[in-house]
Amino acid sequence: MEISGTKPGPPNTHLITTTVPSSGDNSCIAAARHLAADFLTHAQADRHVAVSPRAMDLTQLVVSELVTNARKYAPGPIFMELRIEETTVEVTVRDSRRVRPVVGAVDPLRPGQHGLEIVAAVTRNFQVQVEPSGKRVTAHIALGDDSGPGRG
Repeated sequence: MEISGTKPGPPNTHLITTTVPSSGDNSCIAAARHLAADFLTHAQADRHVAVSPRAMDLTQLVVSELVTNARKYAPGPIFMELRIEETTVEVTVRDSRRVRPVVGAVDPLRPGQHGLEIVAAVTRNFQVQVEPSGKRVTAHIALGDDSGPGRG
């Protein structure tokens, strides 16, 4: 995984963009998780952004689920963008498949395919936008210990 661009934004905004290779094994999923943890750790240390342990864990979980889905269902490269804006971290994953994923109804008897259910439940906002070259999936996670309901 290589960082393709980093640029600081306004005082309460931090942006990092990275390309996650889609070829090879599933190590890109772990690499994306580590990149997210490093991003939040640097935001804490370098920019004094308050990041709760819960936000650190949830961000890694959301990154893992979104990159796993892109890796599993879309050919071509995966692009991940992490951004902090005031009280949230925004995770965006782009892939080349122009099909909108569907968050399934809660079904505890269904084996697997609960990733987007989990993402929707632990994020403030979760949205999918189909674009000419594929789709963009974005999730917003509270940086504090916001334990309120999922998607807003």
